Amino acid sequence: MSNPRNGDTKAPCLPRNGLVKIPTQPNGLGSASITKGTPAVKNRLCQPSSVPAILSPALAHRSDLPIPSLASPLSLATLASVSSPPSASLVGLNASEGSEQPSPERLPGSPSERQLAVDEKILNRLFWYFSACEKCVLAQVCKAWRRVLYQPKFWVGLTPVLHTKELYNILPSGEKEFVSLQGFAVRGFDGFCLVGVSDLDICEFIDNYPLSKKGVKSMSLKRSTITDAGLEVMLEQMQGVVRLELSGCNDFTEAGLWSSLNARITALSVSDCINVADDAIAAISQLLPNLTELNLQAYHVTDTALAYFTAKQGYTTHTLRLNSCWEITNHGVVNMVHSLPNLSVLSLSGCSKVTDDGVELVAENLRKLRSLDLSWCPRITDMALEYIACDLHKLEELVLDRCVRITDTGLSYLSTMSSLRSLYLRWCCQVQDFGLKHLLGMGSLRLLSLAGCPLLTTTGLSGLVQLQELEELELTNCPGATPELFKYFSQHLPCCMVIE
Repeated sequence: MSNPRNGDTKAPCLPRNGLVKIPTQPNGLGSASITKGTPAVKNRLCQPSSVPAILSPALAHRSDLPIPSLASPLSLATLASVSSPPSASLVGLNASEGSEQPSPERLPGSPSERQLAVDEKILNRLFWYFSACEKCVLAQVCKAWRRVLYQPKFWVGLTPVLHTKELYNILPSGEKEFVSLQGFAVRGFDGFCLVGVSDLDICEFIDNYPLSKKGVKSMSLKRSTITDAGLEVMLEQMQGVVRLELSGCNDFTEAGLWSSLNARITALSVSDCINVADDAIAAISQLLPNLTELNLQAYHVTDTALAYFTAKQGYTTHTLRLNSCWEITNHGVVNMVHSLPNLSVLSLSGCSKVTDDGVELVAENLRKLRSLDLSWCPRITDMALEYIACDLHKLEELVLDRCVRITDTGLSYLSTMSSLRSLYLRWCCQVQDFGLKHLLGMGSLRLLSLAGCPLLTTTGLSGLVQLQELEELELTNCPGATPELFKYFSQHLPCCMVIE
């Protein structure tokens, strides 16, 4: 279950990786985790529970009831006092499976109070205020709570993450039995992430998950041994899949992509797969005419591959992320901007051979860009920022992490961009206090990251209080970020989350 990248009071969350592990259960599914997509919702999901005042004042001070008071958030410890034993099911199982759970009649309190504790109208409102991790715990309190919580509306956008060992139970005879996935089906999950699986595991998943044939829209395979045959079977059987991710899968080949990819796929992500090179891009371009998003991390893709995209994809593809494609140069950028003129999101992160000339091509030809990532491009200089400021008038997000040749002059160019909302300057080691002064007039800025900028002083950073609309400020590993400065920000930027 996903949670925000940052937070110092969110005990169940693992910052920055988007995953939270559920306590291990004997059935093997307890350590399944769920990941969330959007950062905004990650923040909301991981906030401390804030329960609305929907309970009777007469119950506000009853400590024997597993329901929140009006004065304070719901205590999970209180809930745990009436939950089922540790051996009870947590995720993936039917309500009737595992140890017996308390019935409403066995809950403490008077009959009217017990009725209130299982009132579905109240519970349907109450449970919206808990994170996904907390909902898994609450579902163990009683069958009535589980029945309410297992409605698909409480799990929209969440993706269960299942490792190979969590897919099987070991029988007394020593044989393996595939676990029941009925609990996932009841909650209506339409996307899964399977880690470390083989062709056989995928076939078992297809046979045992009731929604696999038509209801699963998104599949992610990570660090798995899937082969060309397994990939072909999966995409042939799971007719509903439109989003596919392959990460760290080194046993399938480009031939497998040619035989497996289907025109219904609209979003594809391939990373750290050693057999992916130019021919894989040719398969993608020819077999996926409706592709809207492509995320690619492939060390052997060259400039030639970026010329394979067709005119049809030029109309449909709006997101292209080329991360750590080391062989791509400015010539590849030329091919890309002419093939995909309607891009709104572009990442060239880690494309270390791209220079200012390549950025000029991007700025002149991709005027619809709203997000541009040039992080870890060491050849980018202030000149590139001038091109960006002159031509990309719709740009809302710019990532320049580890662009070590960026100076205060480059920031002066960016200060003219009235649409820019997010600016990342992590480890831009030449940025100084004078450069920050250029940013103080950017009223549109909502997020600013200066993590690891060694030349910024406390005096220069304190001037950022002029950015009253700022919502997030990252100052990790900034020598000038002192405890006194953070106190100063808390007083003068009360609505801004300052990350120390």
